[in-house]
Amino acid sequence: KLLVETGKVDLDSRDASGRTPLSWAAEKGHEAVVKLLLETGEVYLDSEDGSGRTPLSWAAENGHNVVVKLLRPSTK
Repeated sequence: KLLVETGKVDLDSRDASGRTPLSWAAEKGHEAVVKLLLETGEVYLDSEDGSGRTPLSWAAENGHNVVVKLLRPSTK
């Protein structure tokens, strides 16, 4: 949270495999981190990594249903 608040970190940065912090948080089921990143409005929800995977696909594969709900577009 502190890193986000400083504004000095690229929240949509990619590692060597093309994965973003949102992708990693989604895969591991870190609901609070996913929510925090989404609330900034500075991350691309549908970013694909080097394998064409999105944060949503990582969360779904690993059974993180709450994260899946956070990442799905609203159907209102």
